[in-house]
Amino acid sequence: MKPSDKFKRPLRDLRISVTDRCNFRCTYCMPKEMFGRDYEFLPHDDLLSFEEIEQVARSFASLGVNKIRLTGGEPLMRRDLESLISMLANIPGVDDLAITSNGSFSRERASSLKEAGLTRMTVSLDALDDETFMRMNDVDFPVARVLDWIDASSEVGLNPVKINMVVKRGVNEHAILPMAEYFKDSGHILRLIEYMDVGHSNGWRLDDVVSAQEMHDLINAEMPIEPAEANYQGEVAKRYRYLDGAGEIGMISSVTQPFCGDCSRARISADGKLYTCLFAIGGKDLRSLIRSGASEEELSAAISSVWSKREDRYSELRSAQTQDLPKVEMSYIGG
Repeated sequence: MKPSDKFKRPLRDLRISVTDRCNFRCTYCMPKEMFGRDYEFLPHDDLLSFEEIEQVARSFASLGVNKIRLTGGEPLMRRDLESLISMLANIPGVDDLAITSNGSFSRERASSLKEAGLTRMTVSLDALDDETFMRMNDVDFPVARVLDWIDASSEVGLNPVKINMVVKRGVNEHAILPMAEYFKDSGHILRLIEYMDVGHSNGWRLDDVVSAQEMHDLINAEMPIEPAEANYQGEVAKRYRYLDGAGEIGMISSVTQPFCGDCSRARISADGKLYTCLFAIGGKDLRSLIRSGASEEELSAAISSVWSKREDRYSELRSAQTQDLPKVEMSYIGG
């Protein structure tokens, strides 16, 4: 039986963090002040193995999940990730297998990911000028190499490539229009994301949030847009199409216009904990279940039990009462 939570939300999407490591130190996710050279990442034995990830994914698929996204950290830092992708691509019922990457790898890697069975690519890019982008990734990584990765992903058929841009006031809101102009009519989809209060390391303040409405008005004044229908119930980004027919743009407004009501996403951390909200303060330990010899049916029952009790709606409740909760870090749970 396919589970629904206490608000009748089905379980359809699974996001799996395959590593808590990343080669960037983006200021809104893994700032150097916290994730410095002495930071202790998870030891390899604490990570779910590929076989364990496959077991988890099969159990979720049996409960109705058809979309899987691999996240991190930076997922491509997990060695031989193509083997895992091949394993997941062969699970019955899974017809959408995606990855979110910072695009810092050689373009040849895009081809091997596609050949392994990857169906979609999302790339993080927060500005088109090196000065801003390097200040945000904090490792002096240039824009050109990320653009090359986007081109390579498109060339091998991972289309449309989605580009995630996190917007923080006073940092990169000036880059919104150049990003929109660059990706307009490119066949790719830019998604503008409100700066979120995930974890505690990024110093989040509401004043730093550029609202989706502000971003909409900025785009619309220069390149008129109109709302487009969602591709499916629970889609994270609100879709808009350019009036001149030159593609679409998306906006993710989890701070100012929460979409908890349709959320169908579960998340697995790199060490095998099940989280039912991006802003969760705790997770269900699936790794211990697997390593104690639990069958796929027993694992599915445990997942179903957690989901049926779910009543998360943090973004709808966000207030002074929620801002200091001990939320899990983005780099640990994935986006």
